[in-house]
Amino acid sequence: MGIHAIRMPDIGEGIAEAEIAEWLVKPGDTLREDDPMVAVMTDKATVEIPSPVTGTVVWQAGQPGDVIAVGAELIRLEVDGPGNVAGDAGAAVPAAVPPTSAPAPAAAEPAKAEPEPAPEPQTQQPKPAAAAPSAAPLRPEGERPIASPAVRARAREAGVDLRLVRGSGPAGRIGHEDLDAFIASGGVPAPSGPQADTSVEEIRVIGLRRKIAERMEAANRIPQITIVEEVDATALEDLRARLNAQAKGVKLNPLAFIARAIVRAVREQPILNAHYDADAGLIHRFGGVHIGIAAQTPTGLMVPVVRHAEALDLRATAAEIARVGAAAKEGTARRDELTGSTITITSLGPLGAIASTPILNVPEVAIVGVNRLAVRPFWNGTAFEPRKMMNLSCSFDHRVIDGWDAAVFVARLKELLETPALIFVEG
Repeated sequence: MGIHAIRMPDIGEGIAEAEIAEWLVKPGDTLREDDPMVAVMTDKATVEIPSPVTGTVVWQAGQPGDVIAVGAELIRLEVDGPGNVAGDAGAAVPAAVPPTSAPAPAAAEPAKAEPEPAPEPQTQQPKPAAAAPSAAPLRPEGERPIASPAVRARAREAGVDLRLVRGSGPAGRIGHEDLDAFIASGGVPAPSGPQADTSVEEIRVIGLRRKIAERMEAANRIPQITIVEEVDATALEDLRARLNAQAKGVKLNPLAFIARAIVRAVREQPILNAHYDADAGLIHRFGGVHIGIAAQTPTGLMVPVVRHAEALDLRATAAEIARVGAAAKEGTARRDELTGSTITITSLGPLGAIASTPILNVPEVAIVGVNRLAVRPFWNGTAFEPRKMMNLSCSFDHRVIDGWDAAVFVARLKELLETPALIFVEG
């Protein structure tokens, strides 16, 4: 038998380290070759790393949220035959280099089990408690309190009427801690009615939430300008309804039309379809339009990418938006489907407000926010009439995009969406 150490592999694209998102095994588990061991996160993609050998897990590097450098030890397995770590099967496994954010515990051979001390009798004198735990309301008079025989025995010996004790367990079940708190309080029933909640829960920011926080912090350092414009989407909605009635398959939603409008608008203002590298002092202006679609997933905000939207027609755009959005929500999106966007659309759909202030998806220089579509009164010059209206909230990197150019871009989007036939006119 031997100990085989597996190191963090090079996942590619210049990644120097990765965060442990989830361990898929635990010490003592047996792994076969190619079985997944751990899920790690790089940028916004989660990758499962398989085992290259068959063996039993004896050590793991850190916990979810810890960052492990490429090449550092990730996990150790006990394998048949000689291993790649010195020592025989009975030797203790030495501690590995700790991960970036937390020290890795040193693993050792299993200790001999020591007999557990016999439990103290349930009738011992209870320890004083600082305060009564949060609890359910007292039971109605005559209703039998719920408690284990051991708790009832302690209550009898202490002379406590369990009907006066507030239980904190399911359905008001009274536990030993409830009885302790009651006795420590001098036998005074816990107060009824709403009580102050003084609990504080610590939630570690790891995985995708940490990546989102880092990106938002980076975006907050950029001087941004936001322009909000009202759009009459009545003609667009009428056209969309007719097209959906004529064809089967993927239904057209407003995002498909907005994506096509963006493709037309950045053709006239290519500086909007760009990345800005402030450290190098370079603007990378792209020929291809790779539209990010901000999507809320069970694990947090992700931005799947519709690549080369300039080469797609309306229905192909709608189908690709639906495909990459579903992949992101199901957790099956590939890394290349979550990176490389050149301009982003963000929308909260029916939950959207009248206006918003989208934050740039750095290093992009523009983002288009779509607000709620609703019927509102519109003055046509002689009277008010009901129209389907929505607002666009567009933010820009003011280091690269001047206010005038931003306004021209938003005005062009408004024109294309209010007269949707223009989206399909070439030239």
